[in-house]
Formats: sequence, C-alpha cells, structure tokens
Amino acid sequence: MTTTVSAGVQAPTGGRRVTPTARLVLPADADRDAWLLARRRGIGSSDIAAMLGLSRFGNELSIYYDKRGELPLESDDSEPAYWGRVDEEGIARRWAASNRSAVRRVGLVANVDRPWQMCTLDRLVIKCPIEPGAQCAVEIKCRDKMKAPLFRRGCPDDVLAQTLHQADTCGFGHMHVAVRIGGNDYRQFTVRVAEHQQLVLDLRAAAAELWQRIVDGRPPALGLDADPDPLIDLYRTLHQERSGVVHIDRDADAQDALADYLGAVADKAAAERHRKQAQARLYAALGGTEMAIMGDRPAYSIDRRSKQHIDLARLAERWPEAYADCVEDRPYDQISIPDGVRKRYSA
Repeated sequence: MTTTVSAGVQAPTGGRRVTPTARLVLPADADRDAWLLARRRGIGSSDIAAMLGLSRFGNELSIYYDKRGELPLESDDSEPAYWGRVDEEGIARRWAASNRSAVRRVGLVANVDRPWQMCTLDRLVIKCPIEPGAQCAVEIKCRDKMKAPLFRRGCPDDVLAQTLHQADTCGFGHMHVAVRIGGNDYRQFTVRVAEHQQLVLDLRAAAAELWQRIVDGRPPALGLDADPDPLIDLYRTLHQERSGVVHIDRDADAQDALADYLGAVADKAAAERHRKQAQARLYAALGGTEMAIMGDRPAYSIDRRSKQHIDLARLAERWPEAYADCVEDRPYDQISIPDGVRKRYSA
C-alpha cells in the first residue's frame, strides 16, 4: 500500500513491523528493479552520504531529480558495486562467526512515524554479541586498500552517517559495521547512537527538509563549492537531447560562469605552456646524461617508458571486421564558445 503525498512522489505505508520502529516495504529477495523503484519513495542511507557531499556518485540535486522520477531508473553496475554485492554474504558470515552470532536478510524498511525515512538493512542481527536482547543490524562494506587509513580510528564520516540514519529509522540503540578492505583486511566496529545524539537529530532534520523539497517540487540550491563531477553527470543525464536557445543577457550567474570557464581554460593553457618550458630547460641541463643530482642525491632523471598505441587507420584497413567489432563512436558533450565571445571576455 502507498499514500500519495504529491504528484509523482509517494511515501510507503503498511507492511509488518520488522524492527522496533520500522515496517517492511520490500523483502530482501524482491526484484532489483522493484527495489530501485521503491527506494524513490523516501530518503535512504546511501542518500544521506550524497546529501552531505560525502559521495562521488551524487548530491542533493541528483537525489531530488531521482526521487521525482526524472532520472533513468539505473543501478550502479560498476566493478566495485558488483563485487560489493557479490561479497556481501561472505563478509556477513565472517561477522557472525567472529561474534558467535547469527544474521538474516530483511530488505527495504521505512520508519512507522516518518515513512519517507527508509533504509535497506544489509543484515539483521539475531543475537547481539555486546548487548544481549538488544535489536540491531550489521552494515557491510567493501573498500579499496587505499581507504584503509579512513578506518584507523573507527568509521569514516560517510559510513557513520549511513549507520546512524539506519539506527534512527529502525529504532536501534547501536549498529555494527563489518568492512573488508583491499580483499583481505577485515575490520569491525560498533556505532552507538547515544554517542551521536545531536548528529542523529541533525541528519533527520536535513533529510526531512530535503524530502519536503522533493514533495513540493522545489529543487535544492547547491553552493559554488559543490563537487562539479556529479553535477555535470546530472545535467548530461537530465538533458540528453537538446534544442532551442536560452537568453542569458540578464542572467548574471551564467555570464559569471562563462567568464570563469574561459579564465580557467586560459590559466590551464598558460600553466601547460609554462610546464613545457620548464621541461625543455630540464632537458637542456641534462645534455646527454640521464640523471641530475644535487649534492649526493638524485634531483631528476629521464626514464624511457612505453605505452600502447593503436593505429586505428591501419586496423580499419587490414582487419575491418575487428575494427567494426571493437571500435565505436560514443557521443559526448562539449562546450563550444565562439571566438568573438572569447575575445570579449579576454579583453
């Protein structure tokens, strides 16, 4: 059952209670497309990290358009995401064995009082190892070995925010975290809600405000310091087909952005020229030698390396079938600025 709270935006209701304060929306074995669609009916724990600017896959604005149904219903099919899903069961078993406990899958749940507050529990704990009788869950993570320093003193900010959101959604006093780093470095932590009460309230308030914007159809405004990569991906996805014109004569922000863009392009070109000039001077100082030293230590050297080069013209001529099978044109966006505009802003 669902209750419509705004055109195109729904919050889940009904379902049996599976945690102290959360009801089941979809079981763990539900079809993935159904799960992706159901996630749009609220703010989940992965949304929290993006909402705080702690995720490279999104931000408040991308969450807004996704929940409004204005983005394609797509899941993350990257290699890290794939292996994270595949290896989740093994990490869950390791946690259960290490703590002499048992766990089970649940699925997507929503808070009984705040139906928009949702999360997908990786595993519900049957027997808590630190607080007998307490209800809790395990959040499971797979991280690259380069992320190991982030877990040195506990959970990093993105994982902490996610687990606190889950605990607040489900009415847990604590959450467990099991993480495998770099394939063979297993670690586990416990996140206690009592130690982060104010943060829990702040996260709930921020998520509630974002959800209300989604319901009302009011896109959030991001600061100029927002990570540009998710924004560029968002705008490319929103407007895959473009036509028509927009007048920016009175749009000061667009004109400032144009000036900033051209300035950055010029700075990049100047920096690259300066780099190459310095590179030429370094070559000149070496003469015919391969290394320069300062005192008794190397300063710099010329190292001969190689990289693959594909002669596409030759490939197309000699092996046209292989060329057709392996080479394809992929469209991409490029900002084009007339020379007259460039001259105006560089004057």
